[in-house]
Amino acid sequence: MEIKYISTRGKSKEVSASQAILQGLAPDGGLYIPTSIPKLDVDFNELKDKSYQELALIIMRELLTDYTDEELKACIDGAYDSKFDCKEIAPLKKVGDNYFLELFHGKTIAFKDMALSILPYLMTTAIKKNNSKEKIVILTATSGDTGKAALAGFASVPGIEIIVFYPKGGVSKIQELQMLTTKGDNTHVVSIEGNFDDAQNGVKAIFENKEMIDLMKANDYRFSSANSINIGRLVPQIVYYFYSYTTLLKNGEIKLGEEINVTVPTGNFGNILAAYYAKKMGLPINKLICASNTNKVLYDFFNTGTYDRNREFFLTSSPSMDILISSNLERFIYEIVGNDAKINADYMSKLKSDGIYNLSEESKAKLKAFESGYATEEMTSSYIKDTYEKYDYIVDPHTAVAGYVCDEYKAKSGDTHKSVVVSTASPYKFTPNVMKAIDSKYEGMDVFELIEELHKISKIEKPNAIKEIEEGEILHNRHCKKEAMLDEVKDILNLI
Repeated sequence: MEIKYISTRGKSKEVSASQAILQGLAPDGGLYIPTSIPKLDVDFNELKDKSYQELALIIMRELLTDYTDEELKACIDGAYDSKFDCKEIAPLKKVGDNYFLELFHGKTIAFKDMALSILPYLMTTAIKKNNSKEKIVILTATSGDTGKAALAGFASVPGIEIIVFYPKGGVSKIQELQMLTTKGDNTHVVSIEGNFDDAQNGVKAIFENKEMIDLMKANDYRFSSANSINIGRLVPQIVYYFYSYTTLLKNGEIKLGEEINVTVPTGNFGNILAAYYAKKMGLPINKLICASNTNKVLYDFFNTGTYDRNREFFLTSSPSMDILISSNLERFIYEIVGNDAKINADYMSKLKSDGIYNLSEESKAKLKAFESGYATEEMTSSYIKDTYEKYDYIVDPHTAVAGYVCDEYKAKSGDTHKSVVVSTASPYKFTPNVMKAIDSKYEGMDVFELIEELHKISKIEKPNAIKEIEEGEILHNRHCKKEAMLDEVKDILNLI
């Protein structure tokens, strides 16, 4: 059965998977969602011996139905190759009573590599399938990790320009250096005055600017996105949840059909939404646990049914979660309001104008699909230190947030299901905060000195991504006010 894609706002026509990937954001400002989520009709005993690549084909063909198996296999083989530093692609490590799903073994040592390694292949295939003659402009905002992963994926890809906006001072030093040292004539990096929500809102406003769209069309350009608003980002993320389960099954840690819990550090809601879709496809998940940092807008939402971004914004040690507007939540909201595009659009309009919306009592009841928790900066640091001292295992701050929330949930609920904690970044990506948490003696040291210290105590080989920034040259120096993002895009594309 062919799966089509519709907008959560209801005013855009139904499109194929490849068309949805090409467009990124629907013309009406909504997000593309599949018309249905198919159940995976397969015996998990048959899946447990599959490689990551084989499993990816089995799952992605269910949702990207206008791609042939040959096309998908070429995309998968091109994405999940030697750029990952381990053959498992997403290894599962037992640490204490939890299982850490390590999603940071790709080129930029963060979980965004899992989808952004394949998105360029999916997009270039979509260009050919749809006979598109226009040059694609990938326009994206980043809270730290998406930016570099997208830049690395699309660098030097013919027919594509990529422009990344990020909040100056709102990403880690290493995240910033990774972006600023990116090579490729088609890559453009711009810092803005403001936070991630400002960058994300600015990008959405450009996508919806009719005058700019007409100007782009007149110059044979079209916008697309590498953010998780693009369904081509979400579908590949479903795969690693199945892979974590089949790994547990293969290793004898669980029995066939046994349910597990999954805890995900969450900012833009894309990663945990992929886990939710995996559950709908038949993955035996008991609880999906949404872990927030001090910017706990999602924690408050799941506990009250009120989404309220009108609050103090905190810069934390887990910057990829420093988000007050979780874009992907719209896909879940559309579902729990009964697939009513008008109700969903009204909520999104209220969020934009007033910064707040309240679910109906009927919709609030459906929030029980998720558990939630949060970790303060102190809790996050303590978890990093305790995990290192107890298990000789070092986690980054985002993973620490998830680990803390997972343990807190188990202690309060008495839930004994096996727990997978999603580990979203290498500790090398957030070296200063990791080392300071382990021992205060590291505070104030230079970031590159700290990298050497982390290498000593972790006994983990320095990733190539770190070696690249140690030797890299700053190649990007653009900066603008948040109000000037549109002008910056026009300047980059020579449309002024």
